[in-house]
Amino acid sequence: MSTVMRRRGFAQALGAAASGLVLGGLAGGWKLAPGDLVPPPGFGFGSLKFTLTDAETGKTVTAADFHGRIVMLFFGYTNCPDMCPLTLTNAVRVFHRLGPKAADIRFLFVTVDPGRDALPVLKSYLSKFSQTNLVGLRGTPTELASVAARMGARYSVHPSTNPEKYTVTHTALTYVFNREGAPEFSITGLERPDIDLNGIARDLAHLVSANQV
Repeated sequence: MSTVMRRRGFAQALGAAASGLVLGGLAGGWKLAPGDLVPPPGFGFGSLKFTLTDAETGKTVTAADFHGRIVMLFFGYTNCPDMCPLTLTNAVRVFHRLGPKAADIRFLFVTVDPGRDALPVLKSYLSKFSQTNLVGLRGTPTELASVAARMGARYSVHPSTNPEKYTVTHTALTYVFNREGAPEFSITGLERPDIDLNGIARDLAHLVSANQV
């Protein structure tokens, strides 16, 4: 089985704007790592708001269930051949670097392919990464479209009875929110083997410390 997945929409626009983006203007003199970007004007993402189903419990959850946590949100799918598993693997590596501070972070993996990603499938997929910080979420087409629109994310699914022709595309950004659900920055290239994991860990550690409850 093979699937096709590409970056589209917001990810491309953000990457094009990144070269001219000043990263040092955050509160308290905090300077983001190069792969972590404050979205340029016109490409910002909204506060955390959604209604989806948790693959682990089968229960409906909203952004309120994650209030008080630093949240990382990523759109992907379980049949993704490369970018999604690499993103999750690198996220786990970041959590290992954070040590105890990782307990204050949740990584929300929102499937864009609910037709194939039933709750048991999504739960089994994330369990392979052996990390309790990972939360699998699935929604109806309307629920998925709503949260994607708030993020400025793009996705498309073209089903086929021929697995070779079943294609999925989605924005390849990881969106980061503070404990109040307000957007802080987005991580680009978390699927790359050469991404600055230490820099990402420092940025997340800053959020954890600056947003202590």
